[in-house]
Formats: sequence, C-alpha cells, structure tokens
Amino acid sequence: MSEVISYSGGENFSLRDVLLRGRRLSFDERTKFFSGWIGGLIERGDGLFLRRITQTEGREVEIIDPHMKQPRRMLMFGSNNYLGLTTHPYVKERVKQAINVYGTGLGGPPILNGYTALCAELEERLSAMKGQEETVIFSSGYGTNVGMLSSILGKHDVVFYDAYSHASFHDGLKMADAPATRFEHNDVEGLQKLLESVSATKQGDVFVGVEGVYSMDGDLAPLDQIVPLTKKHGAILIVDDAHGTGVIGPQGKGTASHFGVERDIDILMGTFSKAFGVTGGFISASKPVADYIRYLSRSYMFSAALTPIVLAAVSAALDVMERESYHLQQLWANVDYVAQGLRRLGFDIHPQSPIIPLIVPETMSIRKAGFHFHKRGIFLNTIEYPAVPINQQRFRISLMASHTQEDLDRLLEVIEEVWATFNLPQADTRRKEKVREAKTGITRPLT
Repeated sequence: MSEVISYSGGENFSLRDVLLRGRRLSFDERTKFFSGWIGGLIERGDGLFLRRITQTEGREVEIIDPHMKQPRRMLMFGSNNYLGLTTHPYVKERVKQAINVYGTGLGGPPILNGYTALCAELEERLSAMKGQEETVIFSSGYGTNVGMLSSILGKHDVVFYDAYSHASFHDGLKMADAPATRFEHNDVEGLQKLLESVSATKQGDVFVGVEGVYSMDGDLAPLDQIVPLTKKHGAILIVDDAHGTGVIGPQGKGTASHFGVERDIDILMGTFSKAFGVTGGFISASKPVADYIRYLSRSYMFSAALTPIVLAAVSAALDVMERESYHLQQLWANVDYVAQGLRRLGFDIHPQSPIIPLIVPETMSIRKAGFHFHKRGIFLNTIEYPAVPINQQRFRISLMASHTQEDLDRLLEVIEEVWATFNLPQADTRRKEKVREAKTGITRPLT
C-alpha cells in the first residue's frame, strides 16, 4: 500500500526531509509531495525562488513580488554580474550590430554550421587573455566542465580534486567514470600526499582539479603552491576560473595571472555568466588539447552554438575591460568598503573576491531572515543545506562595480537589522536536534 502523504506542518520540513522521504515513495508520490512542500514554502515567504524580474538596471531590479503581487524595486546583491556590464551602452550597441549582421542564431553546433567569424575572433582574444595557444567556446559553463572532463579522462587515469569543486565538475567525473579522490579544501599538503601515493604506481595520467575562486566562500586556490607541486609530480592541472575571469589579477585576466602562473596551467576553464554577464563557457589550453576537446566533447558536438548576441556581448565586454579599467577598480573599492563595514558590525570578514559569505548562526532561521531581506528591498542569495552543510548555511553577497555607496550603506544597514532581529540567543530544542543530525552533510557548491 502506498504511503499516505501529508503536507500539514510542512514548515518543519527541510530539503533533507524531502530527499530522505523520496527514497520510500513512488515517483508519483514524491513529485506530489515535493510540489506541495515547495509550494508551501513560497506561499509562506520561506522560499525565495523564481522571483520574477521584469526590469533591470544592473544594480537595481524590478520584480513581481510573489506575495504583494505587484512590481517593486530591489537592490541586486545576488548577481555574478561583477563589472556591471550587462547594461553597458557599448555592449548593448555591439549586440544590436551583431543582430543586424548575423540575426539571432544559427541553428546548429559550431563543428557544423554554427561557427562564425565572431566565435573565431573571440577564441583568439580569450587565448591571449589567458596566455594559452587556443580556446574552445561552449554554449554553457556546465557543459564546458562536463564536456571537457568526459572527453579527456581515460579509465586508467586518476583525478584528485578539491572538495569544494563545482557541481559540474562532479558530474563530469561521473560521466568520465575515472577514478577520482577529493582532498580537503585548499589542503596543499593533502594534495601532495595523494600525488606521492600514485607517482610510483600510476598506469594512466594524473589530473588535479581546482578552482581559481570558489563560489561559496569566495576564496582563492593557492596556485602559487599548487602549480609547482603538480609540475613536480607530472600531473595535469585543470583550473576552473569561472568566478576569477574578469575580476582577479591584472586587468582581470584571472586567478592564474594574479599568482603569475598563467602559462603553467594545462587546462583553464572559464565562463561568460559571471563578469561577462551573459552565458556560455570556454576552455583555453594548448592547441593539441583544444583540438582534442573540440572534436571529442559531446556537449560541444551536440549542442547548438552560442548565438551571435552572446558572442558580441562577450567581445564588447572585453573591449570595455581593456579600455575602462575603472570598472575593476570600483569593484574592488566596493569590496573593501563593505568588508570594513561588516567588520565594524562584528563580522570577521576578509574577502579575496567580490563574493562575501555571511554564515548564518545555527540559532537563526535562514528562511525568516531571508524573507526579511526581501521585504526590505535587498536581493540576496540564500544558500541552504544540502548545497552546504547545515552549520554552514549562508547569505551570499555578490558585489558589483555599479553599486553606489548609498547602495552599500543600505545593505550594511539591513544586515545589522537582520542580525539584531533574528540571531536569537537560544533555538528551540527541535531545531537543535535537527542541526545536530544534519551536521555531517557534505558541501556541494552550486555556482
């Protein structure tokens, strides 16, 4: 007999409960249970999902509030549009010109009918930016990692990867079906031990995967230590620099450039969905590696090419980065300003990137606090378990160059307000028990 499903008391459920229940339910039961649960969250204001944006100026957005049912303005602190280029007049004009020449799309993969002069030119520019011979452009960042890993790894190869690696990296490893071992986040000594353990016995190649900037904590991989270590052991280094490209290093060339090792990275991955403000991804590497990935990556061969609209936007963004360095300077001025303000409020904050995580105390209801941010006109991303362990739930602040000092003061004001209102000295016994039960959760960063 099927299990009886009840949605009553749904406010006490977390995604962890839904996942556990799903193991005992039929497909029909678990989809209905989940739909009822997620609908209840949204109705109560506990789930700030799919907030409908109707207009954007970059730093400020207009949304349809799911509760007030009418448009309202909010300050955007949840976007990876770090340089504020999505609304730059020059970028928009270049997009219009590309539409006039190429139309809106090509209707095919790049390896067949989807490879434009725009794409070829952009690949050359990205190769120069990253200090590599050649670049391959993919239609999504997710597809970049999945396609790269599933094409280059063999069954006898070994992969060591950082525990905070992106979900797309994890999925690429699954598709490649290659032996993979994770090491603790930024644990160079742990990586060294792993490399020493296989150096005498390996049958295939050894790959090491890290990120330039980690999306959940905003910290950097110590590439100045990792690069010489991988070179010493003959390992192939893969660096996912999605959040570092355009933001870190001289002229925003990336995390490898920041550490002065850009020409020592074997395979460098980046995306267009962060500082470039659109969508898509790329791999920069030597020509033989790039050729291999271009013809053997299934997510490249069987996906439609990026539209001329996106390619023109990225190319124009590169122009802006080269000509208008003040965007990058303003971004880092904003990072410093918010960091100083948070330290005055008692937070131990020393950001290495425009990503600033605010860890939520175990006694604070992240959903109630998140809805208060929402009501006060601050758009933040709420990162809940199982994206991170339950004792590492957080609000993730993403700063942009276009934020004004008034915007930043407003953010700090509401943060102080939320912590004073929702950081309760004691939590109820039931919540404490749930926290203790779930503390063994494994971090799986999202984006």
